[in-house]
Amino acid sequence: MIDEQKNNQPLNLSYLRDMSGDSADFMIEMLEAFQKQTPIYMADLERAIHAQDWKATSEYAHKMKPTFYYVGREDVRDHIQEIERNSRELRELESIPTAFQEAKEFVDILYKQLDDAKVELQKQL
Repeated sequence: MIDEQKNNQPLNLSYLRDMSGDSADFMIEMLEAFQKQTPIYMADLERAIHAQDWKATSEYAHKMKPTFYYVGREDVRDHIQEIERNSRELRELESIPTAFQEAKEFVDILYKQLDDAKVELQKQL
């Protein structure tokens, strides 16, 4: 389940800080890469769900879930992981489209959080 309270808070970028040695330039690059890749991953996942290709759904969800952890949204990672698990285990398949829709609606909020984080990181340059 996506934690709506986190939608109004700054992203926790501690993982990226640790990974980058606190390099604002590197962190900005990673956030921009995330913003470019996420729509592609979401479109792939949406197509697989629409086609009821549960193997592909599981694979796409697996591929994208760690990226949410990198930007401090473990709640969304867990949400995507549930889609992955259900599609892999072929259980609660009827819940997958709704769970995906929730994630899809969340992405716009995340882009705003990413933009805000980039503004703060720019101040460190």
